[in-house]
Amino acid sequence: MPDREWEENKAGTAQTGDSSFALDIEQANRLKKRAAIASVTVATVLIATKTVAWFATGSVSMLSTMIDSFLDLAASLINLLAIRHAAIPADKEHRFGHGKAEPLAGLGQAAFIGGSALFLVVEATQRLVHPQPVENATIGVLVMVFSIAVTSALVLYQKWVIRRTASIAIGADSLHYLSDLLVNLGVILALVLVTQLGWARADPLIALAVALFIVYSAWEVLQTSLNLLMDRELPVADRERIEELARSHPGVRNLHDLRTRSSGTQVFIQLHLEMEPQISLSEAHRISDQVMDRIEESFPGAEVLIHEDPYGVDEKRQEF
Repeated sequence: MPDREWEENKAGTAQTGDSSFALDIEQANRLKKRAAIASVTVATVLIATKTVAWFATGSVSMLSTMIDSFLDLAASLINLLAIRHAAIPADKEHRFGHGKAEPLAGLGQAAFIGGSALFLVVEATQRLVHPQPVENATIGVLVMVFSIAVTSALVLYQKWVIRRTASIAIGADSLHYLSDLLVNLGVILALVLVTQLGWARADPLIALAVALFIVYSAWEVLQTSLNLLMDRELPVADRERIEELARSHPGVRNLHDLRTRSSGTQVFIQLHLEMEPQISLSEAHRISDQVMDRIEESFPGAEVLIHEDPYGVDEKRQEF
């Protein structure tokens, strides 16, 4: 295929990659900041309503969801600060930008979530040994219904932002609030079982189940954050897309040593292109620029580094 035809076909194929890279970095950062502010606002409202409900009911399950909302607020504030810091452009001392602030915030969130689970286990165990009556259950149920409605709206918005930005910080926050939905449903169940059936120990048992789920959530956040901090490769589908774009150029005979990683919203891509040995350095550079442009169209904001190699040269290569 001639170079001109390859160039003309770019527009028709460039956007078939992962939708996570459909926005440029500035647009993605704006969306992430809005989502973080929305999380802080929702957490503040829920803390106020759940505190009133806990004092009114004395339910340990209600206490569990109130504590969870306090930690959600702390995590959301950390997220907001991390997202703002991650959006700072690269400077002399941070040539690759500040994107690692997001997974660092994820580690902090994992610690917060784990600590809340430990506190909840202690409180629920005490209530299991020494059951206490639950009062004003109707207030608790109404508060939980309100919490479910507000949290559902936030989670739907966060999922939309995540699809467009692939943000680890917003993803971790969304996991918190998704678990809150289950927690709130559990609280309603506990209040009904205690008040209608007289199962006094249902309240602490459900609180313990919530604690286990919180531990699972903490592990998920920790694992994802560590993967980003350790420069885990992009998903297989993204790597295959990069290879497809590079190999489709008529001047490229082969490629090797493809390396990818992400830092916040910023994506870094490195690869070696193999070309005909007899072409000039200028021609090799032109081909590399064309391949680079095409990759950047599918992965907006990505930093692409290409090394040109003569085709057929035997050199030591990484085998992954």
